[in-house]
Amino acid sequence: MMKLYIIRHGETDWNTQGRMQGQTDIALNEKGIRLAKVTAEGMKDIAFDLCITSPLKRARQTAEIILAGKKIPVLEEKRIQEISFGDWEGVGCRKENYELPVPFEEFQKFYKDPFHYEPDNSGESIAALCERTADFWEELTENEALADKTILIATHGCAMRALLHNVYPDKEDFWHGQVPVNCAVNIVEVENKKAVLLEDDKIYYDPKEAVNFFKAE
Repeated sequence: MMKLYIIRHGETDWNTQGRMQGQTDIALNEKGIRLAKVTAEGMKDIAFDLCITSPLKRARQTAEIILAGKKIPVLEEKRIQEISFGDWEGVGCRKENYELPVPFEEFQKFYKDPFHYEPDNSGESIAALCERTADFWEELTENEALADKTILIATHGCAMRALLHNVYPDKEDFWHGQVPVNCAVNIVEVENKKAVLLEDDKIYYDPKEAVNFFKAE
């Protein structure tokens, strides 16, 4: 049986500032590193066989902290990098710092009605993100060589939900309640292409430190 530990990266400065991060390559901040280290301690007894990470440094850093001291193969996979916001990346998207060139209520579709969210012409839709992550998911879960492996997957908030779209029974509920917080871990078992969610947005640090920086307002 394949077992997947799908983790969102630790905190970044652009998370705290409410900026559209997307595929801009922002590193973890001090708190992000600390939360990843606490998470690593909580996951220290898991015998990973393989790690697959988004190439963006915040995900790669998180994976490296989780795997510190372990000799585990690490593969980079572009299909699980974050959704692209195109020219909107770096722009404020919360009510108090809103800078996008579309009305605030229009952008709120990203959270409230994501499949009807309209990206910038240079950005990516939720449907397109689901398509590329599904391509990765299918390839991974059909790989017989990995059928009995325990795998760490380091990715991003929106990309994580897109990956788990292949697991969640309700295909209309993309966000599954909210954007996952930093270092949230979803644990999935896969057998004969059937996936079961064992743990939902599990965190290994003090819940008082969990912040949802991006949500409907």
